[in-house]
Amino acid sequence: MMLSVLGLNELQERAYRQLVELPSAAAENLAKILEADLGDVRLTLESLETLGLVARSIATLDHFIASPPELALGSLIVEQQQDLRRAELELHALNGLFQRAATGRAGLDVIDIVRGPQAVAQHFAQLQRGAKQTVWAMVKPDVTVVESEDNTDEGAALERGVKYKVIVESQAFNKPGFANQVAMTAATGEEIRATDSLPLRMLIADRELALLPLNSESAANSEIGALLIRPSGLLDAMCALFELSWKQAQPTYLPANDLGTAESLDEIDRHLLVLLRAGITDKAMAGQLSVSLRTIQRRLQLLMNRAEVSTRFQLGVAAAQRGWIE
Repeated sequence: MMLSVLGLNELQERAYRQLVELPSAAAENLAKILEADLGDVRLTLESLETLGLVARSIATLDHFIASPPELALGSLIVEQQQDLRRAELELHALNGLFQRAATGRAGLDVIDIVRGPQAVAQHFAQLQRGAKQTVWAMVKPDVTVVESEDNTDEGAALERGVKYKVIVESQAFNKPGFANQVAMTAATGEEIRATDSLPLRMLIADRELALLPLNSESAANSEIGALLIRPSGLLDAMCALFELSWKQAQPTYLPANDLGTAESLDEIDRHLLVLLRAGITDKAMAGQLSVSLRTIQRRLQLLMNRAEVSTRFQLGVAAAQRGWIE
């Protein structure tokens, strides 16, 4: 329901929408149309009248008519905008106080300890919601802070123009469905690279905050924790670590604007070579490219024959030399 952002509940929105389409209606009529309790509808109409969204008909007092949306909803939108502006001003004021206090902190005060899986997941979401320009992430396959399908904040951040760079360990592609998730995520513009091993899990937002989950492979869920690192020399070191790891990692999926630039290779073969260079297993390649394992092996053999080489390592070198991949 779209009008929930203006403070309307589901029944209020349904009742108002219905009245917009009708000349007028009584509570009894609306209750039947909406298949709702008559008492609830009456209370809803009274609340809408208080908000100025409906008015009683002059011709028939027990009937209600909708107020013009541009006038009624417009005033609610203006109120919301004013509230947001006041909240933004308060945010800047509080941030100024926080920054002044931060200058007097001890060195260890730049690190906050986050305890418990729920708190870690909340900070994970907050960093993405607050990101304005970039989100960098290192992903290890052993423990997941938030399941991919539950990470709606990532999609919202991408939609508002935040640039994502994600490094994953190659073995993560062996997890069922992971390769398909990478393909779908890459299609939204996220850059994803793979490497054999990562030293830690990490999320960095705008080079201003970093979240480092602390749990080990054998840790119970109740032991999940994380470090929240604020601007400091330590955060600078974490950013430098990510940038170094990014340079050493290999692309796992070709951006849409790179497809088909090599006329001599089709899309699947180019993707296959990119995945091969990233160290992805045949099984994971098959899952990501939505083809059978035998098709992957057959295509690799055909590419080796075409490049006149006998090993996959030689194929990777030949592909770069021939301009098949960058």
